[in-house]
Amino acid sequence: MKKLIMPICFAVLLSALSGCGGNKNPNTTQTPAPATPSMTAVPSATPSAGNTVSDYFPILENVQYIYQGEGNEYAGYDVFIDYTDDTKIQQRLNNGGTVVSRVIAVTDEQAVCVYRREESYFRENHLNKTDGIQDVLLMAPIEAGASWVLEDGLKRTITDVSAEVETPSGTYSAVAVETEYDGGKTTWYYAKGVGLVKTVSSGEEGYEVLSVLSEIRKETPFVQTVRFYYPNAQDGKIYYKDKELGFKTNEITRLSLEEAYRTDVPDTLHPVLTENTKINSLYLNDDGSVYLDLSGEFLTEMNAGSGLEAMILQCVANTFGSYYGTDGIILTVDGSPYTSGHISLTKGELLSVNTEGAAEIP
Repeated sequence: MKKLIMPICFAVLLSALSGCGGNKNPNTTQTPAPATPSMTAVPSATPSAGNTVSDYFPILENVQYIYQGEGNEYAGYDVFIDYTDDTKIQQRLNNGGTVVSRVIAVTDEQAVCVYRREESYFRENHLNKTDGIQDVLLMAPIEAGASWVLEDGLKRTITDVSAEVETPSGTYSAVAVETEYDGGKTTWYYAKGVGLVKTVSSGEEGYEVLSVLSEIRKETPFVQTVRFYYPNAQDGKIYYKDKELGFKTNEITRLSLEEAYRTDVPDTLHPVLTENTKINSLYLNDDGSVYLDLSGEFLTEMNAGSGLEAMILQCVANTFGSYYGTDGIILTVDGSPYTSGHISLTKGELLSVNTEGAAEIP
C-alpha cells in the first residue's frame, strides 16, 4: 500500500504546483466543495487591449522548463513538451517522485487543463483525449479582480496583472492567479511568452511550498532510457540492453522504438525486428494492455525454429510491456492474431511479460 500512496502524494503536490488539478492544499486532505454546472467569469473591468490568455500559455516545441523548489523535497520539477497542435500542448512533468502528463487547451479566451494522467512513464500522444477535467487555469478578461468558479465549487481569481517576480531565470512581470481553499491558498504566476514562472502554496502554521522557474532550455529533446530484450539461440537465454533515446516534440514514439530495436544488435544475439519489419501501431489500451501490430515481414523474415520463435515473442512482450509498465501485450500482424507454423495466438490472447532470468548484455 505504501508504494501506491507515495506516488499519489507526489502527483497531488506536482498538480498543485503546476496548476492542473491543483485546487487543493497539497499538505492536507480536503473534502471537495459541491460541484457547479459551469465555470462563470466575473470581470471587474474592461479587458486590456492586447492581453490574451494565449500570450501566457505559448505553444512551444523542444523546450525544457526547470523549476527549483523550496519547502518540500518534491517541489522542484522539470517540464518537457511531448506533443503540440495549433490549440493544445501536452506537457510531461517530473518531480523525481512521479511523472504526470497533462494536456492544456489554449485559446485567446482561456487555458483549460482537459486531460491528466499520473504515473505516465511512457510516451504517448494524449492530445485528443479528455477525462472529464475542465480545470480553467486562466480566463479572460485579464484584469485584477476577475474571477471564475471551478467545477469543484472553488473560485480562482486574478489578483495582479503586473506582479514583479524574481527567479533564477530572470525577472518577469506576471499575472497572478489565486485559489483559496480550506486551510490555505495557492498562487500561480504566468509571464507573457513564457508561461508559469512561479507557484506559492501556503497553509496553516506558516506552511509554504515554492516552485520558481530556474532555467529554460531550448532545442532540448526529452531523453529516455529504454530496455530492449534479445534472445540468444546458443544458450537459450534472454538478454537486455538499455538504450538512450532522444525524443523531440511531436516525434512518433513507435517509429523511434522501431528504429532503436532494429539497430545496434550485438553479434551474439538474434535480432527481434527484422530489417523490413514495421510497427504499424502501438498504444496502451483502456483495459491496461499494450496493443502492438507488426507488419507481415515480422513473420516472413523471421527464419526461426519453434524454440527461438518463442524466445523472440517473449522479447517482444518484455520490451513493449515493460516500456508501458504493463503485465503483457496483445500482438497482431497486419491486424490479425499472430499465427505461424509453430505458434498461433487467439484473438485477444495476452503475451505476458516475464523478465525473470534475463541478463544484461556483457
